[in-house]
Amino acid sequence: MQLYESVVIARQDISVTQAEALADDLSKILEEQGAKVLKRENWGLRSLAYRIKKNRKGHYLLFNIQGEPDAINDYERRMRIMEQVLRYLTIRVDEHEENESIIISSRGKTGLQSESTNTEAEMKQNTGNGREKSNTNEINTSSNKGDSK
Repeated sequence: MQLYESVVIARQDISVTQAEALADDLSKILEEQGAKVLKRENWGLRSLAYRIKKNRKGHYLLFNIQGEPDAINDYERRMRIMEQVLRYLTIRVDEHEENESIIISSRGKTGLQSESTNTEAEMKQNTGNGREKSNTNEINTSSNKGDSK
C-alpha cells in the first residue's frame, strides 16, 4: 500500500458542518475502496490566491491516505462529480508527517502579534512607572465626568 496526501478545496458558501460532512463522505469513499485515512485536518475557510468558479474563499481539507492507486483513482473521479469541491490535489509521498501540518500549527501565530507583544513588554521594562501614569489619567477623567453633571 502506498502513502498519499490530498488537499481538497470546497466552496465557500457551505457551512463548517457541511464541510465536515463532505470530509466524512470522502473518507467513506476511500474506506469503501480499501484505503485508510490516517489523518484528517480541517484548515477552515481560507482566501484563495485567485478566483475559482466565482469563489474568493474555500474550505480546505487535508487527508493523509494509505491505499492502492485504484482507490485513489475512484476517490478523484468522485470528487470531479461533486459540486461542493472546487479543486483537489493528491500526491504520492514517501512518508507522512507525524506532527500536525504547518497550517494548523501556525494558527493564531503571526509575526505582527509577536512583535507587538515584545514591544509592550519592552515598554513596561523601560518605564517602571507606566501604570502610575495611566491610573492618574483615569482619576483625572473620572473627576471631569463628575463635574459635567
